[in-house]
Amino acid sequence: MKNFLIGLVIVIIAVIFVGSGIASIYNRIVTRHETITAKWAQVENQLQRRNDLIPNLVNSVKGYAAHEKTVLEDVTKARSQWAGATNMDDKVKAAAATDAALARLLLVVENYPQLKADGTFLRLMDELSGTENRIAVERMRYNEAVKDYNITVRRFPANFVAGIFGYKTATEYFKAEERAKAVPEVKF
Repeated sequence: MKNFLIGLVIVIIAVIFVGSGIASIYNRIVTRHETITAKWAQVENQLQRRNDLIPNLVNSVKGYAAHEKTVLEDVTKARSQWAGATNMDDKVKAAAATDAALARLLLVVENYPQLKADGTFLRLMDELSGTENRIAVERMRYNEAVKDYNITVRRFPANFVAGIFGYKTATEYFKAEERAKAVPEVKF
């Protein structure tokens, strides 16, 4: 009887130890998963800020570059894609389209020195430049959060706990597009 009680106490202690270990791992996974959600919200905030600046930027360029209609339409269309995006993948695609459209718009601006000297345009470009920097920082932070989460759910023994509770690796990293990796050509 005494051996039975000792064995029962050992089993109870082992169950408590394993249970607290599983709870600790689960809580770490949940925390990292929520960090991804919070970091994504920050990326969205900065992308929304950029999209709020776009109409003002487009309107200031319109007067100078009326014949560059397709570029301005592309920027507006990309902004609309962002507004219509309903999930993270759609928003990532819309953000990439906006990046490309803004790059084309900036090329058009290079052809209009009087526009580059306009005070309103300069203020808008400063705002846009600051926003682009914020977006880059928030994307980096988001990618770091995804990396930390993925490491957590793939490492032993957390991978067992993640599997039990249905947590899978996150694959939504922000990556540079192929054309962004090319070295720009500078001519004088």
